[in-house]
Amino acid sequence: MDYAIVVIDIGMTNKKVALYDDALKQVDAHYRNFPPVLIDGIETHDLEAMEEWFIQELAAYAAHYPIKVIAVTTHGATFVCVGKDGKPSVPCVYYTHEPGDAFHARFYERFGSPEALQARTGTPALKGMINTGKGICFAQEHYPEQFKRTLHLLQYPQYWGYRFSGNIGAEGTYMGCHGYLWDHGAGRLSSVAEGLGVADCMPKQLGASWGVLGTITGELAAKTGLSPAVIVTMGLHDSNSSLLPHFAKKGETGFVLNSTGTWCVSMNPVKQYGFAPEELGKVVFFNISAFGTPVKTAIFLGGQEFETWSGVLKDIHGRTDVPPYNASLYRTLLQEKNAFLLPELTAGSGQFPQSKPQVVENSRDYPFADIAAHLPPSFQHYETGIALLQISLVMQTLTALERTGLAPGAAVFTEGGFRKNEAYNILVSAALGNNQVFLTDIAEATALGAAMTAKMALTGKKLQDLGGDFEIDYQEVVKTAIPEIALYREAWLELARNTRW
Repeated sequence: MDYAIVVIDIGMTNKKVALYDDALKQVDAHYRNFPPVLIDGIETHDLEAMEEWFIQELAAYAAHYPIKVIAVTTHGATFVCVGKDGKPSVPCVYYTHEPGDAFHARFYERFGSPEALQARTGTPALKGMINTGKGICFAQEHYPEQFKRTLHLLQYPQYWGYRFSGNIGAEGTYMGCHGYLWDHGAGRLSSVAEGLGVADCMPKQLGASWGVLGTITGELAAKTGLSPAVIVTMGLHDSNSSLLPHFAKKGETGFVLNSTGTWCVSMNPVKQYGFAPEELGKVVFFNISAFGTPVKTAIFLGGQEFETWSGVLKDIHGRTDVPPYNASLYRTLLQEKNAFLLPELTAGSGQFPQSKPQVVENSRDYPFADIAAHLPPSFQHYETGIALLQISLVMQTLTALERTGLAPGAAVFTEGGFRKNEAYNILVSAALGNNQVFLTDIAEATALGAAMTAKMALTGKKLQDLGGDFEIDYQEVVKTAIPEIALYREAWLELARNTRW
């Protein structure tokens, strides 16, 4: 290879350092999980240990490959306060920390109603601190003295870019990612950023995701053996990074990406920013693509729902398998409309924040908390219980896709963990009679997207120029006629929107 690219891909659970060649083929990848550091009972990111491991991995790769560029992509809703010494001045708190209802009430009293903020900043009200603005507000309240020592407030990808290059930057995919910090209509930092008093700590100009932040520091070069000429890109948000391979192959509109995993994220690259009145107050929001265009997005914790509910069923029945699709069983459940599995295990995380996790069967409620002690009839049969769970995930997916503005004729690309879930994919495709559904074979789209930005930075090529460097197998899900889905969905939605307890 003429040169190599290193991608540092930071997820909430797994951290990855991957190496790509000059043709965007992944050559190697190493993974590690870092347990949280508890500070006063609050989970915080172990930034120091992560940096030490990143340096070790860079050194190992540098000994064997001609690395010329480093790109960073990270999960959302995370920032780092940096002091004059260049180190974190405030603990980097997990966005899953729940500060309590009183905190959320204070935040909206101070900055405006959830609906008004959503309209301006593209950000819905989410529990925990999945909104960066809330995370900053919490840091100011909980760590006031440390926060006063903050010189720079950096978004998570750019914090790592700063540690590697010593330079400060910002870009749109992270600044515009459900953080309350960016006014989409005005194209500038929001009233929340100004009201928090952090606008002067943050870069006001947004660079490109593939922009060059700088070359690595002399210290990093000495520790790793990398050339001092290695460049560091601006970095980007992980969900937006996963769009880039499809942009290169299919263009920047005309499809919705259904990215599945712990979080199921539906992303629709659209031409215009804006909410319909009935969408305000729902968990639908706008990201900003790497090209500065709006991406209408809806999320829910589909992977978590699947693992938790299926775990209960596996424990009850002593099973470890996921049953294959049984057309007769699914059609019977859909036709009878007697049993329904409802979200949300993590309240306020998805498309049905008013719903309580339970099974409703024969008009009787079986709350999740009591499910093992009071089994609904459907859970007495393993295959039936799993089928109800799969149907529930499909119902949530359909709502998420609709809320992104999925239009007739637009393709749906499903990737990630549910790509191999036969029952899920058959039902989604059957329910979307006016849309082709495809399964993609990109195993790690986020890292590939980041590698693409690295190659763009190094070579000056445009994204479309890289489409020939790799192949994506778009495997269409054959349409199956399952007309029972429509009426079942009406009944399911009625229950999910009107939980009785």
